[in-house]
Amino acid sequence: MSAPPVDHHPPPLSSAIPRTPNKNWWLRMATHTLCVLFGQTAATLLGRLYYSKGGKSVWLTSLVETVGFPVLIPFYIHFKPLTYHHSTQNNRTNPPSILILSSIYVSLGALQSLTSILYSIGLFYLPLSTFSLISTTQLAFNAFFAFFLNAQKLTPLIVNSLVLLTISTVLLVLQSDSEETQVGISRKRYLTLGFVCTVVASALYSLGLSLTQLSFQKVLKGETFTMVLNMIIYQSLVASIVTILALFVSGQWNDLQGEMASFQLGKMAYLVILFSIAAAWQIATIGGVGLIFEVSSLFSNVISTLALPIIPILAVVIFREKMNGMKVIATVLAIWGFASYVYQHYLDESRPENVREVVDEVSET
Repeated sequence: MSAPPVDHHPPPLSSAIPRTPNKNWWLRMATHTLCVLFGQTAATLLGRLYYSKGGKSVWLTSLVETVGFPVLIPFYIHFKPLTYHHSTQNNRTNPPSILILSSIYVSLGALQSLTSILYSIGLFYLPLSTFSLISTTQLAFNAFFAFFLNAQKLTPLIVNSLVLLTISTVLLVLQSDSEETQVGISRKRYLTLGFVCTVVASALYSLGLSLTQLSFQKVLKGETFTMVLNMIIYQSLVASIVTILALFVSGQWNDLQGEMASFQLGKMAYLVILFSIAAAWQIATIGGVGLIFEVSSLFSNVISTLALPIIPILAVVIFREKMNGMKVIATVLAIWGFASYVYQHYLDESRPENVREVVDEVSET
């Protein structure tokens, strides 16, 4: 995102003092980052384990991604009075109407539900390593949508990232002839249901991020900690309701008991895996919210994609997936493209004009 113009007027005392990183700050940053990486990696690996041991419900795996949002409510209750008191003191403009807020939460929640369902379908049909590598295209889509919706510039590093991630995905498509799918389906269905659903899900995920940031910029007129929690909680609530309705309408609800009984690891393991997936996603969410509080939403989004190049390596170790030469090249290109993307945003966040913006966001919480 392009940097805002520098304000030459003296800022208030509360935002004029920059937050100096100390040992405690770095410890919190490390903790939040590990939560994001552990949560996303564990949830994805457990999702593959669920499918490989007899699980078949993409609606159920989509639901557990969002249904654990109530764990964020205590954070919301704690921080809401502080933010309200601060915003009252600063005489902020009137907040958007309930109708406008509801429209934002419902539309973004429905989009999140569709994204989760498509990702679940992709994970069902694709090997884990291939799924994770294709998911890195969300960085390319994020740059594309941010360019049109959030006025982000396409720098040489971002263009380099787009090219490398595109080549990586093309290589995965070309090598799919020699790759055995996890569920023994034909290559045609493998491509249409696996690749297409994962690529579309990556595009929708990136679109959701850009629309969320656009909502903060144009409608909510800010991005305080409580505003972020509001967005996550209500968006997850809507996504969970939509997915539950889809689960009942599709009729898969009636098959869950039989699926649990035939699960290869047993009924207890079936429940533990699903509960662990939900817990892992919420650990990642809490870590992401912490990064937003400490740095910015942009930094949090970048860290959230850091696990994607790591998962293919773990897939080879844990699930004994084959890593042929073409996939190794695709992995290297994906990591290279990811590094270019992260480094560009590191440069953006390091600009002097962004220091005041970050401190202002922290002071508003």
